[in-house]
Amino acid sequence: MNEVREPALYLTRIRHARVEPVRHGFEYRGYSWFFDIERPPVLPMALRPFSYFRAADHLAPPRSNIVAAQGSPDPGHDDLRARVDAFLSEHDIDCAGGRVTALMNARALGYVFDPLTVFWCHAPDGALRCVIAEVHNTYGERHAYLLRPDELGRADTDKRFYVSPFNEVDGRYQLRLPEPEDALALRIALLREGRPPFTASVSGHRVPVTARTVLRAHLRAPLSPLLISARIRKHGVALWARGLPIAPRPLAESSRRTAL
Repeated sequence: MNEVREPALYLTRIRHARVEPVRHGFEYRGYSWFFDIERPPVLPMALRPFSYFRAADHLAPPRSNIVAAQGSPDPGHDDLRARVDAFLSEHDIDCAGGRVTALMNARALGYVFDPLTVFWCHAPDGALRCVIAEVHNTYGERHAYLLRPDELGRADTDKRFYVSPFNEVDGRYQLRLPEPEDALALRIALLREGRPPFTASVSGHRVPVTARTVLRAHLRAPLSPLLISARIRKHGVALWARGLPIAPRPLAESSRRTAL
């Protein structure tokens, strides 16, 4: 059956490790939201400015909604589920009637930055059909990877998107993205010539969504999207100061289109 899940928070630890051409790593605390995209969290009015979600922050709108007959978008058919279904349709996948869960960051005071958003797409009988891993960079671009993980949540895909100014758009990602239960454990490794010059992981534990846990999460990482973006830039400056060369940023058509 297609089980209904209540929204949850995960109090997390995010780790990045680079081993070549220079060694550099960091770790910080954060939090992420996990919910059925058709049942997003509803918070008390006082907390909503610090945690809310917009469909426009993810994927691309349905093609029928990009330019409507009168030359303007149709706001009645652009929610997050419509965007997921449109992306899946481009890959000849139909999850109609199935649950889609997501792990993502919320907007805080009008700003959002979510390095990795994960969507778990299920068939009507509850079986996992595929995973969408959407990567965002600090240039306001995003790119979605369609993955078909094994029973342990493992999948591989070629890197096709410019994320860091210190990494070329080459190599292959090795991912482990099991749908979270009580614990969250995601891992991504970038492989080049069989070696991982860069790895990132997110681990955490699940707590229910209440006013108390939301406040706890905000105290753990105040204005989390701004904090994450600032940390990435801080460590980028540190790598540049150590002489790590900058890779030119290509004008990728896919990243421009999905950034709309």
